[in-house]
Amino acid sequence: MGDNMKMQDAEGSIHAEIHLEDCPYCGGPGLLEEENGWCWYVVCLDCGAQTAEMAYKTTEDRRAAARRAGELWNMRKVVNAAPGE
Repeated sequence: MGDNMKMQDAEGSIHAEIHLEDCPYCGGPGLLEEENGWCWYVVCLDCGAQTAEMAYKTTEDRRAAARRAGELWNMRKVVNAAPGE
């Protein structure tokens, strides 16, 4: 198995192990996103609300940062840039 396939398998398992509740603002689905290999965050696919970025520096910290982003989302610790927020 090539390096690209290993990375996809590892990322797939990260997404599979983190359960995300519905968006606290609109009830839409949340998506766990990785930003250029330095952080994770969760964003609502409907309204754009999102968590803070959970940075990591090592591959060992990568999974923990993804879990923390999911925890923040599920605790409803999100921001929304909608007017009036």
